[in-house]
Amino acid sequence: MTFEPLVEHTRGPLTEIVHAGAAVVVDTTGRVLHSAGDAHAMTFTRSTIKPFQALPFMQGGGAAHFGFAPQHIALLCASHNGEDMHVQGVDEMLKKVGQPFSSLQCGCHVPLRFSYGGLTPPPGATFDERHNNCSGKHTGFLAHCVQHGLPLEDHLAPTHALQKTIRSHVARAARLGEDQLVAGTDGCSAPNYAMPLSRLALSFARLASGRADSEFGESFEALGQAMSAHPEMVSGTGRNDLAFTQAGRGDWLTKIGADGVQVIASKSRRQGMAVKVISGHMPALYNAAVSALDQAGWLDDPQRALLAPWGNQQIINARGRAVGEIRAVFRLESNAVTA
Repeated sequence: MTFEPLVEHTRGPLTEIVHAGAAVVVDTTGRVLHSAGDAHAMTFTRSTIKPFQALPFMQGGGAAHFGFAPQHIALLCASHNGEDMHVQGVDEMLKKVGQPFSSLQCGCHVPLRFSYGGLTPPPGATFDERHNNCSGKHTGFLAHCVQHGLPLEDHLAPTHALQKTIRSHVARAARLGEDQLVAGTDGCSAPNYAMPLSRLALSFARLASGRADSEFGESFEALGQAMSAHPEMVSGTGRNDLAFTQAGRGDWLTKIGADGVQVIASKSRRQGMAVKVISGHMPALYNAAVSALDQAGWLDDPQRALLAPWGNQQIINARGRAVGEIRAVFRLESNAVTA
């Protein structure tokens, strides 16, 4: 793997910190249009994979079977804040599926609205699996198992019929063989997969093409429409995915993953963009994503203004003085190579 500097922190006249990584833009054929660093670097997809983990459920008619509304479909793809609207949405889904939240098997953590916001939970606050940022995805897992009569106890095991089907669909969306996926375990205990960064971008380019996709068209249309119509359910207040989706004015689908990965797709262009910061530093990732969008020609002036808080930033010390800068330093190169 060849990574190149994407974002640097300066202090005075010197570069103090460098975040290396890679970025790539592809079309729905897998043709690499622009790249920086290794466009095909093996990358764990983390939460960016969620729309494709929902494919077996969507392909099997699960959303219609259980009467899931678009905001529920958005939750299937979410890394949400654990705000009231998210917990309520998960509750509604679980009620339709007929399962308690204790069946989710995703574990519990402090809701992201506190950790991302630098806030402390109020005294006496209690949380459960519904507050886990992945609880929507896991509710979809349960729903698929209930609909198809599959056992619930070990439904996160890689050998379970659900997870085998998910692996197949993830590979097909990326136009890879299942043996080309590298398996790992995500923070929520669900199987997760690494793939070439270019193939992750391809998956999102296909997702953004909606009904035009010959294999997953109806499912991609429903998932994409839900994500773009309800970005507040995909992430939440103050979060990157909400801000980027709103800046895209209905044209972009965007999803971050833990430890420095983000994918953005354009419906009108039928292109997908994937960025990986190998340090896992999320502010550097957001900065690199804004720069990649601008260099690829996806931004107009109003969009630049909306995304400015996520781009280059001054470093301010405790006295309020500007002592350096966080800035993107890479250049996307044009390519004409098939991924």
